[in-house]
Amino acid sequence: MDKIAVLIPCYNEAVTIKKVVEDFKTTLPEAVIYVYDNNSSDDTAKIAKEAGAVVRHEYKQGKGNVIRRMFREIDAECYIMTDGDDTYPAESAPEMVDMVLNKGCDMVVGDRLSSTYFEENKRPFHNFGNDIVRKSINFLFKSEIKDIMTGYRAFSYQFVKTFPVLSKGFEIETEMTIHAVDKNMSVGNVVIQYRDRPQGSESKLNTVSDGIKVLKTIARLFKSYKPFQFFGIISLLLLIIALAFFIPILVTYSKTGLVPKIPTLLSCGFLSVVAIQTFFSGTILQSLRQKEKQDFEMNLNNVYFKMQQLLKK
Repeated sequence: MDKIAVLIPCYNEAVTIKKVVEDFKTTLPEAVIYVYDNNSSDDTAKIAKEAGAVVRHEYKQGKGNVIRRMFREIDAECYIMTDGDDTYPAESAPEMVDMVLNKGCDMVVGDRLSSTYFEENKRPFHNFGNDIVRKSINFLFKSEIKDIMTGYRAFSYQFVKTFPVLSKGFEIETEMTIHAVDKNMSVGNVVIQYRDRPQGSESKLNTVSDGIKVLKTIARLFKSYKPFQFFGIISLLLLIIALAFFIPILVTYSKTGLVPKIPTLLSCGFLSVVAIQTFFSGTILQSLRQKEKQDFEMNLNNVYFKMQQLLKK
């Protein structure tokens, strides 16, 4: 079991990967640097190996797929996850490690948005997207995470071994954040000095398509993690629509004793029934979520026991 493992998912980062590996080897000499190559068409894997990293491969495309394999294969007391594009400073890693190993944090967020991100990042729509995602998640999940989509994080063994990776691509960071908040894990924040990619290094993130995936992920996880609120909102909207069409019919009936719009009345009744069914669906799913949370706590204890056994070896 490693004391510290630095995890670097990579796809075509030949321009920067050598510097990233060397920076982390200098800053965290006790750490093992793992570079997982994700079907790069350049010399990323070769350069990383020559720089002293342990190089492995994930042939299923997508950052989420890479992280799933990393988390499954590597055992460590503390994990540092970073990108291979040299946008995150290795100098912040010791503070993040300390928060995991000595202060009980399960996840430490490398916070770009509180420092230089909006000045350094030359893609305005990325800035706008980060702001929208951060505010949406903090509102829906009642959290105060400073940077939702940062790729620079530190994790405990318990977080890594209990995190179910469902996303395949860049939406994985959003999933990590929501998981930590929902499971009441200890989340720390370290402000980092973000720098934009150097010349010759290109981002693989597509602002529109990946942004849509992230928003869909938020909606999916909100439904899964907070079913009562999700279905409650839908139920309320259906009920409001039903009432909006029913009230004019009721007013007409009170004045004339006639119901001139029978189809509308039937539709109102149908919507009301659906609203009630939706509400009780949310109630039932919320009860199942409570059981799932109890099971998670038991699993967390088992993972902690396993970690203690690994440390004794």
